[in-house]
Amino acid sequence: MKILIAVDDSPWSQAAMDYVKKAAWPKGSEMVVLSVARPAMVAYSLVDAPGAGATFSQELYEEQLKYHEEVAARYERQVHDLGFKSRAAVMAGDPREAILTTAAQENVDLIVVGSHGRSGVSKLVMGSVANHVVTHAPCNVLVAK
Repeated sequence: MKILIAVDDSPWSQAAMDYVKKAAWPKGSEMVVLSVARPAMVAYSLVDAPGAGATFSQELYEEQLKYHEEVAARYERQVHDLGFKSRAAVMAGDPREAILTTAAQENVDLIVVGSHGRSGVSKLVMGSVANHVVTHAPCNVLVAK
């Protein structure tokens, strides 16, 4: 069984990982731990400084990638310590689409995500990664709360 675990260094991601640690997985299961870096947004005040916006944006992007590499590696170690074949992965972009793209490319059997439990206006404004993944995934999805 191949499992994709999507993490973002939140308590909800740790809840998903805690579930993964407790569950009984088939022998030989493989786990891919994915963390997604959202693209950097440049502040409007930097538009008037020629070149400053691009430099600032690139630096922020590189910091975000490094941060997500550390997050993915930390969660991957937790899975590896359980004795599973595992690897960490990082993508840049919208987490909803990055999770689905990775699931399709890796041909996973299950996606595990945490849920913030947002509802109402905050769900409308912030969106729901878990909800999007559940409704568009090419495989089963386990949502840990």
